[in-house]
Amino acid sequence: MPDPNEFIDTTITCPSVDFIQPDAQIIQGVTHTGKPCRIVDNTASVSLAELQEVLTTLIREKRFGLSGLSAKGGNSISLNAPTCSHIQFGDKLYRMLLFSYEARIEPF
Repeated sequence: MPDPNEFIDTTITCPSVDFIQPDAQIIQGVTHTGKPCRIVDNTASVSLAELQEVLTTLIREKRFGLSGLSAKGGNSISLNAPTCSHIQFGDKLYRMLLFSYEARIEPF
């Protein structure tokens, strides 16, 4: 059985919460509760129409707002910790970080 550490790159870190590329594409929106929200494409490679569609879907599914997460059943809750996922545009796969009022598209 292969060692799982062969597949883990320990030099990779999550991007800073405040780091937005100078050429990032940003689309603004309003949540179901009237709060401003946005989607940020830090890769500057996704079409604006596709970004708008993702933002509209996140708003419709009420994915924005304050949330608390307890990592793996722990006793503490981290407010505003991003949830990480992935999303595919065309044939490319990207990381998606979902903050309280911002969705961020990042390269893997």
